[in-house]
Amino acid sequence: MKAVAVFGAYGHTGRFVVAELQARGYVPLPAGRDAEKLAAAFPELDTRVASVGDPGSLDRALAGAAAVINTAGPFAVTAAPVLEAALRAGIPYVDVAAEIEANLDTFAHFADRAREAGVAVVPAMAFYGGLGDLLVTTALDDWTAADEVHVAYGLSSWHPTAGTREAGAVSRERRGGKRIRYANGQLEYRDDALPTLDWTFPEPLGTRPVLGEFSMADIVTVPSHLPVREVRNYMTTTAARDLAGGTAPEAVDEHGRSDQTFVVDVLVRAGGEERRASVSGQDIYAVSAPLAVEAVHRILNGQTRAVGVASAGKMFDATDFLDSLSAVVKRSAGR
Repeated sequence: MKAVAVFGAYGHTGRFVVAELQARGYVPLPAGRDAEKLAAAFPELDTRVASVGDPGSLDRALAGAAAVINTAGPFAVTAAPVLEAALRAGIPYVDVAAEIEANLDTFAHFADRAREAGVAVVPAMAFYGGLGDLLVTTALDDWTAADEVHVAYGLSSWHPTAGTREAGAVSRERRGGKRIRYANGQLEYRDDALPTLDWTFPEPLGTRPVLGEFSMADIVTVPSHLPVREVRNYMTTTAARDLAGGTAPEAVDEHGRSDQTFVVDVLVRAGGEERRASVSGQDIYAVSAPLAVEAVHRILNGQTRAVGVASAGKMFDATDFLDSLSAVVKRSAGR
């Protein structure tokens, strides 16, 4: 059985990732900076104490691992050091970063080095960034470009983890309090308020008020490999209000999932035509685990289409990847 290191393993998403690895027959190597939390969370596993400020500890944490999944935010702090360690070890790196700036940094600073080393690196392999990119790529099908890409998030609620709140604070600080969008083929920073409009999701969700230009990691992952002028995100207003409230998610089943449900609805337009694809499921944090673990599984089994840094839609067969997630997301297309 192959071992996979999980940095930030005792965090909310990290625990889901460890459980998913075990369910898939891998040996998790939980890693993080707090020895007591590691031991308490994973008493039966070989845990590794490591800090992003100590490269040697990261090297020891990755010793014997076939790949590493980084679940520790804020990724503006953790992504580069853990990725450096992965390159030193010569193993694939996958993270679940939703931070736009951190993902931009990974593409900007590691693309050449990872390609030269022959190491697969997939940032944002999670609910935000990875799932949307897979859906967009699937919706495009035989199209090689699009004029517009719209990714709408219909969340019943959004109770953020402590990591999500901290990562959001870091991103806001890096932007100087401005918001960001992808328009006219580039990232734009703006001071105006987010627009509010209606979005018609697949039934039974139907038409809901959303915040337009509520940018997530899709504005990095999609343009990284697809020629497109506009990438726009939308978030249901109820979920956006919950996010501001800061209440943590609460488990309601034996898998540790919250009662949050979601629909991700993608619309792509090109030359006057449009195509759609969508998925639905439960708990955005729990869904990030099978996304990240499936990515590692495919990399280790040679089911890749790129070398170096690449988003999900570039690295993998997007339609086949989504089909493999049928146990956790329900897919529809062409509505």
